Amino acid sequence: MKILLAHHFGMCFGVRDALAQAENLAQRAPLTILGELVHNPIVRERLRAQGVAEASLDDPSGIGLPPMKHGLEAPATPTRVMITAHGASERKRAAWNAAGFEVVDGTCPLVRHAHGELKQLVRAGYFPVVIGRAGHVEVRGLTEDFSDAVVVDVPSDLLKLPRRDRYGVISQTTQPIQHVELMLRELRSLYPEAEVKFSDTVCKPTKNRQDALEELISQAELIVVVGGRESNNTRQLAATCRKAGRRTFHIERPDELRFADFAEIEVVGLTAGTSTLRETVEAVRTRLEEIAAGQLNQPAKRQPASVPVAP
Repeated sequence: MKILLAHHFGMCFGVRDALAQAENLAQRAPLTILGELVHNPIVRERLRAQGVAEASLDDPSGIGLPPMKHGLEAPATPTRVMITAHGASERKRAAWNAAGFEVVDGTCPLVRHAHGELKQLVRAGYFPVVIGRAGHVEVRGLTEDFSDAVVVDVPSDLLKLPRRDRYGVISQTTQPIQHVELMLRELRSLYPEAEVKFSDTVCKPTKNRQDALEELISQAELIVVVGGRESNNTRQLAATCRKAGRRTFHIERPDELRFADFAEIEVVGLTAGTSTLRETVEAVRTRLEEIAAGQLNQPAKRQPASVPVAP
């Protein structure tokens, strides 16, 4: 079995920097992250092992103590909290500051850019529209400061837009650009009389991973996508594979792969979402290599014995 690794895969610079920032802060004083730093269970386990706690972004009064590090005394009540890589609204930041906490910003620079673009569109008089998953933490952060903002995820969502002369559109940073372009075409078709101004906020790492995946799809029979099941960009990678008709395994850990799943597979593709650690991808690749080696050790299929035909 041949294993093809995507040319672009795994953790992006925004997630990598946020993780390094959290780990450095945790070495100096108790730290609580407001939500999941990224949607990846292995990253969360790594941070917990360093004494990092999580609290709800929505409730400054509900903060708890971080877990104890092995061999250390119970930590002091935390006074420092961190915004995740997904970002947060100014309203939420202000609430935590008002509650007496030092707020550290771990927002990905490309998410911060999306915030700035939406703010500029609103200031210029455009009605705010965000293409993305309603309820996702990044989308909530983008829209919570604008009460009239509308989130649209599929073409039918566009029907709920109020009639306006000018629409200002941005996207959740991890949306596939092809989907964003489809939504824009539908929006312009539904409201031909309106001005639609689009600011492309789909991040470059997401685009790179989607482009690299297209190449994998053209070569592999089966695709393994590694990353958190709640990670939007990882889910989008898996959805792209399935839409293309490829067998797809979206996994978080290497031990989820079974030998039997790869019976008679000759070429498998491997990619990962932007919140997936490189060591996790390497562990999955090692597991695939073990499966490939196991295939070589399987006995060859026996051909059915020929049956003489009576004259």
